[in-house]
Amino acid sequence: MLKKLFSALIALQMLGSAALAGSGGFSPDDVAGFEILPGWRTENGTHMTALRITLAPGWKTYWRAPGEAGIPPRFDWAGSSNLSGVVFHWPTPDVFHQNGMRAVGYKTELVLPIELTPIRKGQPITLRAAVELGVCQDICMPISVRVAADLPSSGRSDPRIRAAIDARPATSREAGMRSISCSVEPISDGLRLTARIDLPSVGRDEIAVFELPDQTIWVAEAETSRNGRTLTAVTDMVPPASGPFLLDRSQVRITVLAGHRAVDIWGCNG
Repeated sequence: MLKKLFSALIALQMLGSAALAGSGGFSPDDVAGFEILPGWRTENGTHMTALRITLAPGWKTYWRAPGEAGIPPRFDWAGSSNLSGVVFHWPTPDVFHQNGMRAVGYKTELVLPIELTPIRKGQPITLRAAVELGVCQDICMPISVRVAADLPSSGRSDPRIRAAIDARPATSREAGMRSISCSVEPISDGLRLTARIDLPSVGRDEIAVFELPDQTIWVAEAETSRNGRTLTAVTDMVPPASGPFLLDRSQVRITVLAGHRAVDIWGCNG
């Protein structure tokens, strides 16, 4: 029988008492609850678990690329044992606006499937994680959470995790993308990247979100337009050194979002 160790020690960071008072006196544990769902071992020997975040009415948390109005989540797995790899399976997020800026994230609840690769297959995994994320209503609060669980080498399939996995964005092939071409031009403090994607419409009010492996590079909110099957998205990228840099276009990730649909596109080599 699973012995689950669970702790959610939430500490307010970066906000003083004045900001907290401005939120109506909320503390972090008033607005978000955290739970590790035990999950199961997959056929290939990994362990599928999930972090479940439940939010108070009106509160939101953020996707991996939260937009200029959001706070990106961070995960630190130090202290875990029998753990060699971690892969997140992010469900399709919502797009919303706050204080005139666009943000990307989740309302009410987030079940974030996490696939863990053990060092020793068939042995339990001791999971220890420090999570930093943001929650927002009228104001945003960055919070820290520590979660812990002992995950056995068995377990049962969980419909909540299955549903979250099924809610992933479509791949470019599944969405009917035919091609993508990208052009790069230098700007004074970085690069401007223009992507032209031959892709059927994903829905009304499409947006494109660009991501790079190097998260120290600032990526601007993209300007997106459509002409028939061609979606054009333009963004600026600025590194810490503020100048043109060598971009590996094969490492560019683009997510096209519209409503509750999304398409995940890897590589921008054209």
